[in-house]
Amino acid sequence: MKTCDVLIAGGGIIGGAIAFELAGRGSCVIVCDSQTPGREASWAAAGMLSPPPDSMDAIPLVPLARASLARYPEFIAAVEQASGLPAHYRPVGAIEVFFSGDAQRELSTLIALHRGLGLHTEPLPLDEAFELEPALNREAAACAIFTFEACVDNRAMTAAVLAAAAARGVEIRANAPLEELLCAANRCNGAVVAGERIEARHTVVAAGCYSSRIVGAARYAPVRPARGQMVALRSERVELGHVVRSAKAYIVPRGGGKFVAGSTIENVGFEKRVTPAGIRKILDAALEIAPALADAEIVETWCGLRPDTPDHLPILGPTDTEGLWIATGHYRNGILLTPITAKLLADSISGTPTALDIQAFSPMRFTHARNDRASRGDA
Repeated sequence: MKTCDVLIAGGGIIGGAIAFELAGRGSCVIVCDSQTPGREASWAAAGMLSPPPDSMDAIPLVPLARASLARYPEFIAAVEQASGLPAHYRPVGAIEVFFSGDAQRELSTLIALHRGLGLHTEPLPLDEAFELEPALNREAAACAIFTFEACVDNRAMTAAVLAAAAARGVEIRANAPLEELLCAANRCNGAVVAGERIEARHTVVAAGCYSSRIVGAARYAPVRPARGQMVALRSERVELGHVVRSAKAYIVPRGGGKFVAGSTIENVGFEKRVTPAGIRKILDAALEIAPALADAEIVETWCGLRPDTPDHLPILGPTDTEGLWIATGHYRNGILLTPITAKLLADSISGTPTALDIQAFSPMRFTHARNDRASRGDA
């Protein structure tokens, strides 16, 4: 029988980063993944590091997102030093383009909202926008610039995080599904992993949209998959120095004439496949932003399953089962929230106080909601 301080279910960037942080504090950590670590949502993302809310539902997330972005340079430096691998972090900023007849009103509303949230978004005059990014569509009606944003190569970063964790002594197991939590007397004592019993003082469920499939974790982590399709393009003629986006799509420069464009949001269960309709939607919106990409080469298409929650907010922290912790439900913000998630979970597990209030993200909010409905006799 194997023993450790912390057992983490999920070998994506979230699980890997938590393991990296805990190992740096002296914990013995095992990470198990049902397949090759780092090949689910972490691999499929675009790598934008954008704290502004993409909907009103995401406003409670902004303080957490800002804190995570602030930690990025330090986190990347630690990961690259430990792993010897580049994560390709680029603090390049972002530009949002508006095309509608109400563009000026939309721009003013966005800037007022962002400034109220402590985000220094600025209007960008069109002549300056076209000078900064000559590939932008000249039919743009207004632009905003987010100088505080950044991007990262999420695939390179995920590989670096996992390698950094391994360099600190974390045991990472591939093709090792967590089959059963070992719970008794309201305490989790580890899990059965690929037929082997592993006892742990703390068990962290960080298995993305698959977290809800773990027996005993579903009531704390009612996550569901939200499919996102993506396209990679290559062009020798088009250059973009910033992440550029509209209400319909985004384009993230990767360097060397390569760009990642996305994305769709589809509630199709665990169905992972690329569709003509999805790719067409992305390409149409990307070409509206940068028409010169019309003759770019399509070098890759793929999709991923984001871990969504009923309120579209992440699930972070302890449960009422002693020793059981949840870190999932990051939806469209997993890469952005990686540094702060790792710190918060490591702080919580080690009993270190944190200045951030994460009660809104507690796993217990779902069990409380069910208890409230039951007490009212709701269906």
